[in-house]
Amino acid sequence: MISMENDLQKLPIDIQSFEDLRTNDYLYVDKTRDILKLINSGKLYFLSRPRRFGKSLLVSTLENLFLGKKELFKDLYVYDKWNWEETYPVIRIDFSGGILRSTDDLKYYLIDTLEEIAELYNINLKHETIDGKFRELIKKLYDRHGKKVVVLIDEYDKPILDNISYLDVRDNMNKILHDFYQILKSQDDNLRFVFLTGVSKFVGTSIFSGLNNLRDITLSNDFSTICGYTQDELEHYFKSYILNLSQKFNFSLDEILTAIKEWYNGYSWDGKNFLYNPQSTLSLFSEMEFNNYWFKTGTPTFLLELLNGRSDLNKIFSGFRAGSEISDSFDPENIPLVPLMFQTGYLTIHRKKISDLRVNYILNIPNTEVKDSLTKYLLNISADYPLNQVNDLRDRMRKNFLNRDSESLNP
Repeated sequence: MISMENDLQKLPIDIQSFEDLRTNDYLYVDKTRDILKLINSGKLYFLSRPRRFGKSLLVSTLENLFLGKKELFKDLYVYDKWNWEETYPVIRIDFSGGILRSTDDLKYYLIDTLEEIAELYNINLKHETIDGKFRELIKKLYDRHGKKVVVLIDEYDKPILDNISYLDVRDNMNKILHDFYQILKSQDDNLRFVFLTGVSKFVGTSIFSGLNNLRDITLSNDFSTICGYTQDELEHYFKSYILNLSQKFNFSLDEILTAIKEWYNGYSWDGKNFLYNPQSTLSLFSEMEFNNYWFKTGTPTFLLELLNGRSDLNKIFSGFRAGSEISDSFDPENIPLVPLMFQTGYLTIHRKKISDLRVNYILNIPNTEVKDSLTKYLLNISADYPLNQVNDLRDRMRKNFLNRDSESLNP
C-alpha cells in the first residue's frame, strides 16, 4: 500500500479556537450545517456533552460566525448561506480552562472577563457587582451597536463540578452563578442568541428554572451529531490517516475500520446516530496506536471521587433501561449514578424505545476504550490494586467484581 503522508492535513489536537484551526490549515470536520440549523431554529439553548467532545470548538465556531469573520468559513457549508453583512456583539465566557478553587477566584474571573470584553468594545463599566456589570455590558453593547447581543457560555457547570466535594465552596459558587445567570432572563429583549454548554444539569443555578424558554438540545434528534464524528465524517475527512493506519497494522480497509469503530465509536444521544469521540480519534491518528486516550483527559476528578465507595457499580456493566431522567437536573448533594454516568460519557444510549407514549432508553458503555479504562479504574478502587498491575487481573476479577465476591477481589 502506498503511504499518503503528503496528503495528511494537520490534526487539531487540543485546539479549541476555530480561528486558529482555520488560519493554520488544521483539519476541520464541517459542522456548520448543524450550526446554521441551530441558529435558525431558536434563540436560547443548552447542550450537555462529556468533556473533550468538541463543545468548546462549537462555541468558538458560533462566536466567529456571529462576528462575521467570513474568510474563516470559506469552503464550508454555511459560507454562501449566511448574511455576512449582519454582525453582532458577542459575550463569551469560558470556564473550560483552569480550575477555580474559591469563590474569590470565581468572582475575579467573572469580573476580569466582563471587563476585558467591555474594553474590547470600548465600553466603560460603572457597576461594582458582577451581576450589575453583566447587565450593564449587555445593555450598553445593544445601545451602542443597535444589535442584539450574543452570549456564549462554555462549561457553565465546571466551577461547581471542580468543587463538588467541598460543600461550602460549591454552595457559595452555586449562589454566585445563580445570580449571574439570572441576568440573562432580565435581558431577554436585548439578546439575539444564547448558547450554554456543560456536562451536568444542576438545580440551584437557575439556568433551567429561571430561563423558561431555554431549550435543552442534549437529547434532540435534530442536533444529535452536532459534536463528535459520524461514520461518514470519519471515512471522508480522515481517509488518508485510515489508509496509513491499515498499512501499519497490515489490516484491510474493512478490518481497520472495524477496529476503529469498536474502540472509539458508540456514543449516541438519540439511539440512532452513533459517534466517534473526537479526542480519542484525533489521538489515534496522531499516535498511530490504539490506546485509552480519552480517560486520561476527559475524566473529571469529581466523577472518580463520587464513584469511590459506591455500592451499585455493577449496574454500569450490565446495561439497563432509563427514562428522561438521564438528562434531568439533579442536586449536587445527591447525584444519582445513572444520570451521572450518562452525562459524563461512561454510558450512552444504545437504543431508544417508545412505549405507552413514554420514551425509554437502553443504556450501555459506548466502546472498548471506555469499558477497558473504566474496568481497570473500578478494579483499582475496589481491590486497592495499582493501576499498572490491573491488566493481568482484570479478566479474572471482573466476573467476581460484578458478583460482589469481595474475597476473590483480594489479589
